[in-house]
Amino acid sequence: MPNLRELYQEVILDHGKKPRNFRKIEDANRHARGHNPLCGDKLSLYAKVEDGIVKDISFLGSGCAISTASASMMTQILKGKTEAEAEALFNRFHHLLTEGEKEGEVVEGPELGKLDVFTGVREFPVRVKCATLPWHTMHAALLNEEQPVSTE
Repeated sequence: MPNLRELYQEVILDHGKKPRNFRKIEDANRHARGHNPLCGDKLSLYAKVEDGIVKDISFLGSGCAISTASASMMTQILKGKTEAEAEALFNRFHHLLTEGEKEGEVVEGPELGKLDVFTGVREFPVRVKCATLPWHTMHAALLNEEQPVSTE
């Protein structure tokens, strides 16, 4: 298991140092802001949704490696997904980090794929908010909520 944990750490550090989709979408039709007061993470999420499909999604902001990596990987996986698929991934990711998936348990919803690297974050409850902030912000953007998202 140590090798797998090291691989997970490498993936998170890579996305934390070199985030993908770190930019503003000028013609975005969805936008939300998120803030984690405990860690200081702040992000703005931009999405272009057409006919119920996330055509493009990006973010800007500053935060810890976990928050940045989560936003980076989230934007990669959500491009081309329907809004319903994005919501299903949000629910599955949130369940993974807040409740965990027990061995042998069958959890409804889409496979998380590379997002499984965040499994170890659950061991550090304070860091769960870092990893889920981008997802809560994306959820708010898809719902066109204007109120900034906070982890508190």
